[in-house]
Amino acid sequence: MTEKKSTVLEIKNLHATIGTTSILKGINLIVNSGEVHAIMGKNGSGKSTLAKVIAGHPSYTVTEGDILFENRSIALSPPEERARSGVFLGFQYPVEIPGVSNIDFLRLAYNSRQKARGLEELEPLEFFEFIHSKLSVVEMDGGFLSRNVNEGFSGGENKRNEILQMAVLDTKLSVLDETDSGLDIDALKIVANGVNSLKTESNAIILITHYQRLLDYITPDFVHIMQDGQIIMTGTKELALELEKKGYDWLKEENLS
Repeated sequence: MTEKKSTVLEIKNLHATIGTTSILKGINLIVNSGEVHAIMGKNGSGKSTLAKVIAGHPSYTVTEGDILFENRSIALSPPEERARSGVFLGFQYPVEIPGVSNIDFLRLAYNSRQKARGLEELEPLEFFEFIHSKLSVVEMDGGFLSRNVNEGFSGGENKRNEILQMAVLDTKLSVLDETDSGLDIDALKIVANGVNSLKTESNAIILITHYQRLLDYITPDFVHIMQDGQIIMTGTKELALELEKKGYDWLKEENLS
């Protein structure tokens, strides 16, 4: 029996600025459980800003509209509260954290989320067993855990680490900002397989990307095209294929006709 879909994320007329610059200019979006949404657009269209605003990045200010996560407004919630609730942002350029090992970072993040859900936290040895069961999701070996977070990582290792975090935290909504950026074809397949293995009927995923190639490996239910801070077109995977053939200038012609 198929699990009934519920609304994970609802964005209503969202406007946001950074400083005095208006970037998001009326975003409306509904993401249900079990769905994958791809958001595409040229540089400067507002895609990454939307991802960061959903996650609560402090550099951005919501000036109008609302963000509902599981029917509760989070527009004014701090980022750590959103993260503990199950909102995950995979960064385009993950930050290095010198002196902090992957396993310590992941255990602290995991236990913080467990505590927020009223679930049991894990001691270091218990977590060691738990995390090793997750490494296969991104085809990493155990030595990866002792390395400092993202320090000296290749592009592929950075992105695989993001998906490992997603697996460990058992996220409800994952927003992956240009996860395909800087990946060769082998790393792209590993990351895509990891994302696909974590997709369930009770969570939701938003993929932000420039290119259709990621969607060869992760099939979206919906594709949204952003331009000048707005979603100007929505369709299925075929829309991404059409965009690949015709380019973004085609959208200008469509909007003028």
